[in-house]
Amino acid sequence: MFFNVLGDKMVSITLSVPKEVKQKMKRFPEMNWSGFIRKVIIEKTEELTWKEGMLKRFYEEEKLTDWAVKLQRRARKGRFNILRKKGLV
Repeated sequence: MFFNVLGDKMVSITLSVPKEVKQKMKRFPEMNWSGFIRKVIIEKTEELTWKEGMLKRFYEEEKLTDWAVKLQRRARKGRFNILRKKGLV
């Protein structure tokens, strides 16, 4: 187990890549591949977590939206019937 500069506990994972990719990676020793992959994983998990939260909110609000649409349709139908009885439609 490792710790980052903020003192957070970090775990180690193993990643497999094709040999050709590893050879290409060796051509760029200045690149911190571990840090790059760590950043990509963190960004992707944050993106997916945000998406998950938005979908949850959407489904929670869907019930309210359905209710509001049904209420509006009933109100319009009622007004239409009133206007029809008055001979305006």
